[in-house]
Amino acid sequence: MNYLSTRGHPDRKRFCEILLEGLAPDGGLYLPEHYPQVDTATLAKWRELPYAELAFEILSLYIDDIPPADLKAICAKTYTPEVFGSEEIVPLRELEDGVYLEALSNGPTLAFKDMAMQLLGNLFEYELARRGAELNILGATSGDTGSAAEYAMRGKKGVRVFMTSPDGRMSPFQQAQMFSLQDENIHNIAVTGVFDDCQDIVKAVSNDLGFKRKYRIGTVNSINWARLLAQVVYYFAGYFQATASNDKPVSFTVPSGNFGNVCAGHVARMMGLPIHTLVVATNENDVLDEFFRTGIYRVRAAADTHETSSPSMDISKASNFERFVFDLVGRDAGKLRSLFVDDLGRQARFDLSGEPAFKQAAERFGFKSSRSTHADRLATIRDTDKRFATLVDPHTADGLKAAREHLTPGVPMVVLETALPIKFAATLVEALGHEPARPARFEGIEALPKRVVKLPADVEAVKAYIAQNCD
Repeated sequence: MNYLSTRGHPDRKRFCEILLEGLAPDGGLYLPEHYPQVDTATLAKWRELPYAELAFEILSLYIDDIPPADLKAICAKTYTPEVFGSEEIVPLRELEDGVYLEALSNGPTLAFKDMAMQLLGNLFEYELARRGAELNILGATSGDTGSAAEYAMRGKKGVRVFMTSPDGRMSPFQQAQMFSLQDENIHNIAVTGVFDDCQDIVKAVSNDLGFKRKYRIGTVNSINWARLLAQVVYYFAGYFQATASNDKPVSFTVPSGNFGNVCAGHVARMMGLPIHTLVVATNENDVLDEFFRTGIYRVRAAADTHETSSPSMDISKASNFERFVFDLVGRDAGKLRSLFVDDLGRQARFDLSGEPAFKQAAERFGFKSSRSTHADRLATIRDTDKRFATLVDPHTADGLKAAREHLTPGVPMVVLETALPIKFAATLVEALGHEPARPARFEGIEALPKRVVKLPADVEAVKAYIAQNCD
């Protein structure tokens, strides 16, 4: 399996090369040259597999430069009941008639990001050991990516993590999870700005090829294909739990800011998983909802990015959206560049509303979308607690609202859980009047000593900090 850049760079690379690289040299994102096709017989064979074995089967379609026995061992090491809390790893429960919740937040940091990040940590350690190399990971987080990456990489040989986050814009619990880590290979950088500023810094550093090579910079954000690939697995696992046979379609609703989680669903659908609809649930930062309603993709400036009660979705530049648009325009790299480099560069927007490709977003690729507000989140949290004795975090509440707006009779709707409610306790208290349950290992985490440096939203300042801490 070879990988290409969405922006047309001529090089083709193998999986382990892009695992450590992040962005392509031309600033594009990597995608496989083709999506492997999964037929009904294969689905039937996979239906009864434990999660780790299912992960191996799916990953091995995309990874042919790691020996199968080694890849299987990595999957078995990653997806265990001890790490994820159950034999199913991602257990599914029916909340109401036809609406399901897929639990993705039982990992070490209580968020769905653990599902991919735990695998990524083991893949990094394996490949770096094989090469006798080191890697300096530069990441950006709006909340959950940071802690998931740091918990996955802490103590890993040959790996340092430099994680940027928007200063003061994460929940106290999220901040404490990251900033309380004292491991020498973990570096937290609070950036004066919003998440998009952090993401821009990561991309700018990744595009400085001289600096990237000198300091061996890699990424853990969902611009890294390996992370997105790991997320494809739980769409198959959710589908198998929601159905009794492979002739029944299922829809998924995905709370989304950076488009990575739902892009994994797009990949699963392109492989042949019978997905009827992929519903993109946004908050007040509704750049994705606006596109799927109008065909216009309009990036917002930092000043126009709202600070909301579902902060992990406070994103106005959806990095992974480029992967989907590449498929939407027929994998035409020239067209893709004109949209993401020329149009976005000049006017921070592009318009596909008049093009046949935009209609395919729903008709061929199954996408629909919805938007939620703070009032909607509170109402959904209260309703879910009252009717089903179930607490959900604000992002999952956004998902439940969107799911109910796009139900199709006879088609199960699976809502992907984002995080456990304790990560956003203030909003749960506002909705219900009490804090959600807190795992014992996180008692008093907010009071622990913090290890974090504050820097301006400046690429050179971050590069200087990395250089200083790599010498």
